Amino acid sequence: IFLLIENTFCIFPLRKKCFAGEIVLITGSANGIGRQVALKLAPLGVTLVLWDIDDEGNKETSRLAQQNGASRVFVYHCDCSSREDVYEQADKVRKEVGDVTILINNAGILLGKKFLELTDEDFEKTFRINFFSQVWTCKAFLPAMVACNRGHLVSTASGAGLLGLCRQSDYSASKSAIIGMMEAINSELYHGGKCGIKTTIICPFFISTRLSKGFKSKKPCLFPVYDPEYAASKIVDAIKKEKFYLIMPPAVYLFVCLISFLPRKAVLFFESYVKFPESMEEAFGQK
Repeated sequence: IFLLIENTFCIFPLRKKCFAGEIVLITGSANGIGRQVALKLAPLGVTLVLWDIDDEGNKETSRLAQQNGASRVFVYHCDCSSREDVYEQADKVRKEVGDVTILINNAGILLGKKFLELTDEDFEKTFRINFFSQVWTCKAFLPAMVACNRGHLVSTASGAGLLGLCRQSDYSASKSAIIGMMEAINSELYHGGKCGIKTTIICPFFISTRLSKGFKSKKPCLFPVYDPEYAASKIVDAIKKEKFYLIMPPAVYLFVCLISFLPRKAVLFFESYVKFPESMEEAFGQK
C-alpha cells in the first residue's frame, strides 16, 4: 500500500540526493535506458563510468554525456556475462577512477522464446547477463560502500520479475532473482547498521529499446510502452529520492494485486483482456 501511495500519488515527499562528486557506474550504457540515464546524470556533477560490450555505442554515449555537461567520463569494454571480465574491469575502475559510490546495474537481454523453445544454453546466457552480472558487480563494489557506510545500489529488474508472463520464463526468473537478492541485501545492510547504503529496484513494463524488438502494447492506456528518455528521468528521480522500488506504469500494481488475491483463471482472463500474449507473439513469435 505504501509503494502504491509513494509512486502513484506522491503524498509523502522524500528528501533528494545530491549527485555532485558521486562516481556512478552504469552497465549496458551503450544504448537504451543506460545511455539515457547517463545523459540525465551528466550535468549533475558526477563522474561517469560506462560499461558495455558495444564499444562504438559506448563511445557515442560518452561523447553525448560530455556534450550534456559531464566533465569526467570513463569508458570500459566489459562483457558483463563474464565473471572474470567483471572483476578485472572493476579492479581497473578502482585504480583509475576510484571507489564507485552509485552502481546502476542495467545490462540485460530478452530472448522472447517459449519455455520449451529455450535451450539450456539460452537459460544460462539469460541468467549470466541479467542476474549473475549483478551478483558480480555488487560483490566487486559493495565492500567499499560498506567500509564507509555510504553508497547506492540500483538494480534494473522488471515488471516481469513480479509477474510470470508468456515467452518470458527465463527473463522473468532472472528478474525475480534480482528482486529477491536486492531485498536480501537491503535487509542485511539495515540490520548490519549500514543504513547509509541505499538500494533502488527498478521494475518497468516494456520500454522502447532494442531489448523490446518492436513490442507494442494492445492496451496503451493501461500498459504504455515508455520512451527510454522518459523512463530514465523516472529512474534518476527515484535515485534522487532514494526510493526502494520504482514500479511503472501504475497498472502493474493492479496486476500484482490480481495475482495476490484472485484465482489464477481470473489473472489469465486479465492477460487475455490486455492481449499481452498476442503482443508477445507479434514481437517475438516470428521464426
